[in-house]
Amino acid sequence: MKLDSLKPLLDHDGPLTTVSLDVTRADEAGDRDVKNRWQGLRRTLEQHGAPEATLAVVAEAVLRPTHVPGRHGRFVVAAGEEILFDRILADAPSRDEAFHDGVPALMPAAQAADEAVRYLLVEVDRQGADLSWSGTDSHRPDEQLEHVEGDHDVLHKVRAGGWSHRRMQSRVEDSWERNAEAVATELDRAVVEHRPELVLITGDVRAVALIRDAVGRPTAEIMTEVPGGSRADGVKEDAFAENLHRVVEAYRARRREGVADRLREGLGRGAGAVTSLGDVLDVLRRGQVAELVIVEDAAGTPAQVGESELWVGPGPLEIAARRSELDALGVSEQDARQMRADVAILRAALAQDAGVTFALEGSIDVVDGLAALLRWSDAATPHETAPSYTEDSHRQGHH
Repeated sequence: MKLDSLKPLLDHDGPLTTVSLDVTRADEAGDRDVKNRWQGLRRTLEQHGAPEATLAVVAEAVLRPTHVPGRHGRFVVAAGEEILFDRILADAPSRDEAFHDGVPALMPAAQAADEAVRYLLVEVDRQGADLSWSGTDSHRPDEQLEHVEGDHDVLHKVRAGGWSHRRMQSRVEDSWERNAEAVATELDRAVVEHRPELVLITGDVRAVALIRDAVGRPTAEIMTEVPGGSRADGVKEDAFAENLHRVVEAYRARRREGVADRLREGLGRGAGAVTSLGDVLDVLRRGQVAELVIVEDAAGTPAQVGESELWVGPGPLEIAARRSELDALGVSEQDARQMRADVAILRAALAQDAGVTFALEGSIDVVDGLAALLRWSDAATPHETAPSYTEDSHRQGHH
């Protein structure tokens, strides 16, 4: 998944304050639990020199109720008195963290982006449709709701026999088709302009069929019908939300498996993909990475590469395992510093517009819990060879 929305943070002068916090409010004590967790992080930030004004705006953001059911988190980046980034995480982070530094700790936001599926939900009846956007797997229509209405006044079939009945039915069918065409035109426009990953359609069965027939190929290729929804009030929200979740989850699994398949193919033929910390750092430095792949365990904890530190320079692609390697990149002694490995690696990936995909431990064979799909290769690119790749694969996620 792309992390485009985070890229402006790399150019910020800083220092930046980053907070990743479990904001689940499971019961009446939920507010107190969130406040207690925040107070622990606040003390950490105070110790690292975060200014009071920044702490105040971050507190206001993380303590604001989300009204989201179930376990979830919040990821906030601030500078001075300004919130630069505020995102609700689809799941609670594996641990609460806070940093005050020139570089945002991007792992929670990267995991949230990997979880998110950008879809357009279309709830239809014979008059038209309601369109709502979502970046997560929850069904929460928001201010971006749009309405598309047909302009015909004969919208219901009449229960009568004879010639008049057949003529009226013909007019109604024409009306439905015209309304479906109006909705289809709007969907085609939205797909071209906003490029959703999925268009999910639900509601009146006849209207759904007419719209599916009327949309263009780009829309049809990403359209999936979700049963149980309705444009009218009174729909069984829980049942529909479950159907919606199942469809989105299946798409997310296909998307991840597509990356995993390309990775396996690239590693197998020794071209187009690399694995191991050293090789990934090499291709990150050269701006070759199209997709960074990070292994995580069943609890959502990323590979242990985050526990180690790397050497970095001022630029995000100035990244190395050893201080001496920065010399070759022209980084001076005073500009070199150590940075937590996960922060440094994601900073480099973001700077070259790489996507990030998280793969479940055991689903792919990689070394050091890291791999990368490449945009291009040349003679200087590390090439995996089948024997050493197989030999080292037992080190997955434990180096």
